[in-house]
Amino acid sequence: MSKRKQTAAKSKTRQSQAHKGFKHQPARSLTFVKIQKVRSKDIILVVDFGSQYTQLIARRIRESKVFSEIVPHTISVAEIEEFKPKGIILSGGPLSVYDHGAPMLKKELYNLGIPILGVCYGMQLIAAQMGGKVQASKEREFGRAELFLDSNKDFFVNIPANITCWMSHSDQISKLPSGFVRIAHTLNSPIAAFANRGRKIYGVQFHPEVVHTQRGSQILSNFIFQICGCLPRWTMDKFIDSTIKQIKERVKGKRVILGLSGGVDSSVVAMLLHKAIGHRLHCLFVDNGLLRKNEVTSVSKTFKGHFNINLHVVSAENNFLNRLKGVVDPEQKRKIIGDEFANVFVEKSKKIKDAAFLAQGTLYPDVIESQSPKGGPSDVIKTHHNVGGLPKDLKLELIEPFRELFKDEVRTIGKYLGLPETMLKRQPFPGPGLAIRIMGEVTKEALEILREADERVLEEIKKAGLYYDVWQSFAVLLPVKTVGVMGDQRTYENVIAIRCVNSLDGMTADWVKLPYELLGQIASRIINEVKGVNRVVYDISSKPPSTIEWE
Repeated sequence: MSKRKQTAAKSKTRQSQAHKGFKHQPARSLTFVKIQKVRSKDIILVVDFGSQYTQLIARRIRESKVFSEIVPHTISVAEIEEFKPKGIILSGGPLSVYDHGAPMLKKELYNLGIPILGVCYGMQLIAAQMGGKVQASKEREFGRAELFLDSNKDFFVNIPANITCWMSHSDQISKLPSGFVRIAHTLNSPIAAFANRGRKIYGVQFHPEVVHTQRGSQILSNFIFQICGCLPRWTMDKFIDSTIKQIKERVKGKRVILGLSGGVDSSVVAMLLHKAIGHRLHCLFVDNGLLRKNEVTSVSKTFKGHFNINLHVVSAENNFLNRLKGVVDPEQKRKIIGDEFANVFVEKSKKIKDAAFLAQGTLYPDVIESQSPKGGPSDVIKTHHNVGGLPKDLKLELIEPFRELFKDEVRTIGKYLGLPETMLKRQPFPGPGLAIRIMGEVTKEALEILREADERVLEEIKKAGLYYDVWQSFAVLLPVKTVGVMGDQRTYENVIAIRCVNSLDGMTADWVKLPYELLGQIASRIINEVKGVNRVVYDISSKPPSTIEWE
């Protein structure tokens, strides 16, 4: 079997597993209800074919103050007509349009008179279903490429004649469908964008939704406003008002338990819920032994003291460390931590009268890396504790108001709610904590080494005035020891890796080129002040192909 066929077979298996038993129906989460109630006159539907960037498309649309919703490719034409969308965008996907079992689209959709934009796989699907031809590229095209415009009107209006775009494909269009014209190309893709202006159907081989594509947001805005005729009238304040109203209606006289970590996501959720239901919110802060230095004291002072929120600090370090003993596999770590978090919540909820809901600060990057959104065919990258570790028999109903939002959108909500910038601009910290920054077994000794090293990284980043300018900066403890010399004596000790990245949404990230002097100062402090470390290295990989966290 050829390599391409093997890849297709694996993709097919993943897709069939993702779609097994899936039907387009309202999800249990609060978010779906929210979508139905705040639907404005103008809406863009994003049809999901399994791209890891599907939600980014919807997010870019919302940035333009136009409402968007992701729907599965199995959605019927009748269901689409019920939405009365102003436009439809077809996402990318991992398969070839000619693979057996590749996701298709109802052809009747093309005859509804609704403007359509196909992205990557979506473009190839339009070509294949409307009489064009798609074939394997002689050279695959992944990453940055130079795009040359053949037409700069309507769809490409106000876009320079050539820009850098982000490609991710191994197929290309070799023949245009009848009525279509080429409007852009690259050196490797003769047809990198096309248009049927009469039917208002467009396609792009590249990904305008990712930050690596120059003027990508402008290109999407051209489709939304120039082609679809939308008006910008969906804003975050409407989201807040609608969500608060739904929380009140859903919770009524019951109580809500929130797993509070002190990070941006759970903090904003806490403020939103507190605004909606007051002291019927009970925040649980779990001291699992996997936290940063002085985290328990800081969180207690902020939420219990300053915001007057019901806060219960639960000491559970031994529970977590006992279950993690001997575990080295990252996925197993995440699932154990998620399961133990759930155990703590369930046990604590029994002691809180009328507790019926569990709230979480789950964001979309957590969801898309853990499972297929709304049952779509996206690949699983890694399990996040709050979407992959909850027991099936959980007695508490979930409230996840930010499940389809990104970090910067949550920060905007927090600003509306009056949270201080020092909290809103705090760098992300993973739910599984330091456990996934220790490569190998999680022990008290390893945690202490990493905790001390991490504190010095953050201290020096803050001293340099860079803390709020980078997305994340942290230390990682590697599972290797190296030879060193200290005080004329041979040492054989641990290695710390420093990770510092910039990102807008956590879906893609670039490593930060820290000044050499700063890197030297960080390394010097860690080696001199943290017992058990004699070497420091710097991680210069980007996402993709790497993830931000090492596990």
